[in-house]
Amino acid sequence: MGGPLEGLKILDFTSLLPGPYATMYLCDMGASVLKVCSPKRLDLADITPPFINGTKLSATTAFLGRGKRSISLNLKDPRAIRIVHRLVADYDIVVEQFRPGVMSKLGLGYEDLVKTNPALTYCSITGYGQTGPLNAKAGHDINYLARSGLMSYSGRKESGPVLTGMQIADVASGSHNAVIGILAAVIGRNQTGKGQHIDISMTDGALAFNSYYGAGFLTDGADPQREGNWLNGGSLYDFYETNDGRYISFGGLEPQFFEAFCTAVGRPDLIPGGVVTEDISRIKPEIREIVRSRTQEEWTRVFQDVDACVEPVLSVSEALGDGHARSRGLVIEVALPSGEKIRQIANPIKFSGTPQTYGNAGVPGGPHTKEVVLELGYSEESYRELEREGVFG
Repeated sequence: MGGPLEGLKILDFTSLLPGPYATMYLCDMGASVLKVCSPKRLDLADITPPFINGTKLSATTAFLGRGKRSISLNLKDPRAIRIVHRLVADYDIVVEQFRPGVMSKLGLGYEDLVKTNPALTYCSITGYGQTGPLNAKAGHDINYLARSGLMSYSGRKESGPVLTGMQIADVASGSHNAVIGILAAVIGRNQTGKGQHIDISMTDGALAFNSYYGAGFLTDGADPQREGNWLNGGSLYDFYETNDGRYISFGGLEPQFFEAFCTAVGRPDLIPGGVVTEDISRIKPEIREIVRSRTQEEWTRVFQDVDACVEPVLSVSEALGDGHARSRGLVIEVALPSGEKIRQIANPIKFSGTPQTYGNAGVPGGPHTKEVVLELGYSEESYRELEREGVFG
């Protein structure tokens, strides 16, 4: 049995990270994804190191293209546009990541394609949305986070906002909201028979992450400040450096966890003040000094059997090699075109009845172009003629 989305067919016009990550998730869950590549449009994922040993295939492309087929089309050629329309007649979903208006200029906007397939679900992922004063601006993850309000109270008072290790706006508000929106629209289409256009703005999604503090501002009008709240450094909930230059995390907000933490670090006298102590400026440096007295490994042993919400800050190699990751099957093997196996991070969603079946690693370009075009009913001769005339690149 395939995944829970078996039978859904997705036409993917995206590049970089947000769209490809979203369609990879859908592909992992059983959808059939066909990526449309432009022969003249560079995808930075293809040239981002590291590369698979002995190949020019980037690890990023191999990961984001997992399980997908790929074709190459010169979308400035009307014959390529006709191929897309023929594909759309048989596809459920289109995902695109161009600036607003670009697909329409090509004759591939929602209003164009819905004439071919009235039940089409069409998802557009952009930085600022299809409407509004910023819709035509270029941007990247850092810009969307900057405009969202999140960075105004993230980081430290003395150093300001900090870059995050992963692209929060790209993935958490771009990719994940696209998956949510697409699946919701598919459910709606199953009930009504009608498709619709989904407008995913990565800035909008990041702004919506102002959950606690946005709700608070809309109630009392007070802007949250760095290190001014429970969860952003204004309490003892925080990261602490250890003797060997590494870190542990403490998240024990509830009284029983805080009591266990204080007892384990030898400061039961701090229990009455609670994790959100009024004397934070005095007590936090004292906790930092205590934690710096031992290595990360030593503290990990101390808290191994103590229920205090304390965990070590692991490196990627440690996290992927950890017993938790192994027991949960979070690293899988997929095949390259050569048949050689490489390791990748698995889809984290677990299904009891329809577990994921992973396809081959992704590859750049359009290796499935001929296969797909012939499936549409074009003859070998027609394919060769279109190839000679540059329709495929």
